[in-house]
Amino acid sequence: MAQPLLSVRDLRVTFDVPRPGAWPWTPPRKLHAVGGVSFDVMPGECLGVVGESGSGKSTVARAVIGLAPISAGSVQFDGQEIAGLTAAQRRPFGKDIQMVFQDPLAALDPRMTVGDIIAEPLVTHHPDLPRPEVRKRVQDMMERVGLLPNLINRYPHEFSGGQCQRIGIARALVVRPRLLICDEPVSALDVSVQAQVVNLLMELQRDLGLSMIFIAHDLSVVKHISDRITVMYLGRMMEEAESGTLIRHPSHPYTRALISAVPVPDPRLEKARPRMVIQGELPSPLAPPSGCVFRTRCPIAREACARDIPAKVDRGGGHMVACPFHADALAAMPLAV
Repeated sequence: MAQPLLSVRDLRVTFDVPRPGAWPWTPPRKLHAVGGVSFDVMPGECLGVVGESGSGKSTVARAVIGLAPISAGSVQFDGQEIAGLTAAQRRPFGKDIQMVFQDPLAALDPRMTVGDIIAEPLVTHHPDLPRPEVRKRVQDMMERVGLLPNLINRYPHEFSGGQCQRIGIARALVVRPRLLICDEPVSALDVSVQAQVVNLLMELQRDLGLSMIFIAHDLSVVKHISDRITVMYLGRMMEEAESGTLIRHPSHPYTRALISAVPVPDPRLEKARPRMVIQGELPSPLAPPSGCVFRTRCPIAREACARDIPAKVDRGGGHMVACPFHADALAAMPLAV
């Protein structure tokens, strides 16, 4: 059996938040951004991570790549532990793990030309490459992501949002990484451009044999590109399954509500199908609910939900759900797909 390229176990990320108006020596509050997340990414697989804003998706990605501090847990890449490494110790892994960021224009240095932006990872990780070879690789990658090589000397502000995201993708892939982390790469783009970028990522993943983590809050986008999907809520994982299984047979109440929010192209079906609206607001990660963090908004919550953090139940075939009452969710929340 193939070993996972990336293995994350019980990942926890907390931040210290100063108390407003408190004395300098007053202990800060703890913001629980990620609380015990575990998952694997297999070679050549795309893992989709979905959840509403504030669920900890981006923090997980930043912790994996080293941009957010890991409070506890294990992160292994190709069998090697990378959690807790210093920036210098992480440097050799930089060419194997790259990231595409959410805001395409803000992720690019406005003072650098497109050629210099895309070449930067090559110069960093392969300093011995001759300049003509660097330029050739940059132009080849530009062409591969749908950018004309003759635009190599232009600046980011001269491009549209979709083109800037293509530049970010080219920068990430020019060193041929083994794992690409896409942190909501299409959320800032028009719908038509979103489809182009998602199709481009799927094509590049297939051609280059990439493993990928694709993060988004739009389940309709995630299911199109992902082999498996993980659903997160307030820093914890609610459900994980193969893409088709999770869409057809969602078990957690939160997953069923997310699927209900995805519009159906047929206006008559869209108008007639039942809605599952989650009541209330997302709790603060400064004071998450005890037990199951979703219980304050869950339509089938019980007293036991407030006492214990729910263990993941295996429904078979790698379908994991963090709800002991998931069978009641199926009966109480019928899903019309």
